[in-house]
Amino acid sequence: MRGKVVIITGASSGIGKACALEFSKKGATVVLAARNKEKLELVVEELKEVGKNNLAIQCDVSKEEDCKRLIEETVEKYQKIDVLINNAGISMRAIFNETALSVIKKVMDINFWGTVFCTKYALPYLLKSKGSIVGVSSIAGYLGLPARTGYSASKYAMQGFLDALRTENLRTGLHVMVACPSFTASNIRNTALINDGSEQGETPRDEEKMMTAEEVAKEIVNGVIKRKRTLVLTTEGKLAVFLGKLFPRFIEKQVFNKMLKEPDSPLK
Repeated sequence: MRGKVVIITGASSGIGKACALEFSKKGATVVLAARNKEKLELVVEELKEVGKNNLAIQCDVSKEEDCKRLIEETVEKYQKIDVLINNAGISMRAIFNETALSVIKKVMDINFWGTVFCTKYALPYLLKSKGSIVGVSSIAGYLGLPARTGYSASKYAMQGFLDALRTENLRTGLHVMVACPSFTASNIRNTALINDGSEQGETPRDEEKMMTAEEVAKEIVNGVIKRKRTLVLTTEGKLAVFLGKLFPRFIEKQVFNKMLKEPDSPLK
C-alpha cells in the first residue's frame, strides 16, 4: 500500500478510524471523511504518530455535492485515487409498522446513496489506477434482520450495486470488494435510529463479545491487498450466510429468536 491514496468515509470513529490507522501503517496516504470535523482532526493527529500527514475533509455522504467535493479535493492534493472505502453508515432499530418513513429514507441516503455518490465521482480515477472500491456492508446485506428493515434494505442495495459494478468492470482491472462484518464493537448501535428518528443511545448488545473495529480493519486492508471479491467475517457470520442459502426458513427463525432476546427488543 506504500504510496497509495486511500479515501475512507465515516473515518472519525469505529471501523473507519481503524481502517485509517491500518492503511497508514501499511504506508498509504489516507483521506478521512466524516460529518464531524473535530473528531476527524483528532484522528489526523493520531495518524501523525505513525508518520503520516493526512487530509481530513468534512463530508456528509448523503449529500451529492459533498461527495463530489471530497473527490475533487483529494485529486487536487494528491492527483490520484487508489482505494475508496465506502464505510459511512447508520443503523436503525424499530419494527417497520411503527417506523416513520423518514427513518428509512435517512438510512438509505447514507448507506446506499452515499456509496453511489462517492463511487460515481471517484470511478474515473479508480479506473485509471486500476484501484479498489470497497463497500463496508453487513451480514444484514445477506439476511433480512427484523427491526432493521431500513438497514437491511440499504445493505442489500449496496451489495447489489457493487456486485453489478464489479461485473461491468470485469475487463477494466477495477477491483470491487464487499466486506461484511458481523456485529462489531463500535458506536453504530448507540447512534442507531428508533421509530421516530431519534438516536437509540444505549447499545442493546454486549460489545465486549464482538469483533473489534481494529480486527475488522486488518481484514479489510488484507482483502484490498489480495483483491478479494467478498469478505464475510466471523464464524457465526459465515455460517449464517451459508445456511441462509440452504435452509432459509430455519435461519429466519434463528435470527428472529436472536433479535427477540435483545434487551428492550422491539419484537416483544
